[in-house]
Amino acid sequence: MDLSNKVAIVTGGASGLGLATVEAYLAKGAKVVIFDLNVEQGEAVAARLGADVLFAQVNVSDEASVQAGIAKTVEKFGAVHIAVNCAGIGSASRTVGKNGPMPLEQFSKVITVNLIGTFNVTRLAAAEMQKNTGGADGDKGVIINTASVAAFDGQIGQVAYSASKGGVVGMTLPLARDLASIGVRVNTIAPGIFNTPLMNAAPDAVKLPLIEMTQFPKRLGHPGEYAQLAVHMVENSFLNGETIRLDGAIRMAPR
Repeated sequence: MDLSNKVAIVTGGASGLGLATVEAYLAKGAKVVIFDLNVEQGEAVAARLGADVLFAQVNVSDEASVQAGIAKTVEKFGAVHIAVNCAGIGSASRTVGKNGPMPLEQFSKVITVNLIGTFNVTRLAAAEMQKNTGGADGDKGVIINTASVAAFDGQIGQVAYSASKGGVVGMTLPLARDLASIGVRVNTIAPGIFNTPLMNAAPDAVKLPLIEMTQFPKRLGHPGEYAQLAVHMVENSFLNGETIRLDGAIRMAPR
């Protein structure tokens, strides 16, 4: 699918991996709608990037909120061709720690945002994509979800986060099979440790061991490298039902 004049939704698009994807898609001639909870940041990004960017305050795990965001997208740009799910939250808690078992609501919140939120946006965006006119291969849309290397190499204290991202990986092939009949492809990116604002703010005691686990190159990933893959996943029409690790060959140690 050619990105030029296509309409993309990017959740979590006001910062980090999502923002890099917004900028990369704009450079390819797409129109982009940022779904994010941070109104101040989202509106500032949209104002900076110009008329081909729209901001919508959206809670990805809320059905009505996502429906309203999609309606706003279609009203402004006329269609939805691409959805990239970057919105997510982290968690750090042992299953049983010094204060007893992990609170169930903590586990549930991570699953609700990272896994259910991803599926919620996917299903509603795909329903809108099926209205599009198919391209040369009958392609009507592309969905890109974001997992993590934690889906495979979850560390101590990452049980909720790893479960949520493992669920995203597990959905990839059945989603691709489900949506094949309406001409929508689904792929997943599983990033390693990237230089997002959250990670950049972490002390060296946190960052340096992670860099040491990365084989080559010995550094954090650049958000633009995630965006490069998100561009390729749209443009390569035979790439479907796949999860790609983007991690400098990192394999996470237990801690």
